Amino acid sequence: MISDNLENILSELPSGVKLVAVSKFHPLGELLEAYAMGQRCFGENRPQEFAFKAVQMPQDVEWHFIGHLQTNKLKLVLPYAYIVESIDSIRLLEAVNAWGERKNKVINVLLEVHIGVEDTKQGFAPEEVLDLLEGENTYPYVTFCGLMGMASHTDDEQRIGEDFARIKTLFDTCRERFPRLRDFTQLSIGMSEDWRIAILHGSTEVRIGTAIFGPRQY
Repeated sequence: MISDNLENILSELPSGVKLVAVSKFHPLGELLEAYAMGQRCFGENRPQEFAFKAVQMPQDVEWHFIGHLQTNKLKLVLPYAYIVESIDSIRLLEAVNAWGERKNKVINVLLEVHIGVEDTKQGFAPEEVLDLLEGENTYPYVTFCGLMGMASHTDDEQRIGEDFARIKTLFDTCRERFPRLRDFTQLSIGMSEDWRIAILHGSTEVRIGTAIFGPRQY
């Protein structure tokens, strides 16, 4: 089933759009099935599970951390992460930069944008993103690679499209205003339920879990 699901999704993805297989709550055997199909990019959102899988899976996996990251859990994530997509506060950004300085390692990050109506979502408001990037030299051990965001939790496809359009507009504004950020090329929007809408609004990366692996296993 996993191989069929993966093949079907990849057949629809436009060239240049990366698939992050969100493997949270799924056992290693299922990740290895996707790996055998050629999938190399996986996303996790719990630090302990991330660290466990990172050392168990083949070393050429590109690991994306996509969940809320507490500053006391950096040691579980940053040694293995290709990128942290969920930088949602200045405090976390400062902690990641400080960890990078101690380890002499530059960390790739995406800034998480809060666009939807839910108050429970973390992330920066658009104006906060622009202010932060204005002072990006403050974080020499961080590479700003783009934005990550989620649409409102709704069945209204028009509303979902509007949310993605707002994130894409912010992404374009950042690229125009800060051309010195040469690595600022990634727009991570779209999940299992709405990735096709995200593609229409310029997504360069989709994060798909359930549509590949099925319901959570634990």
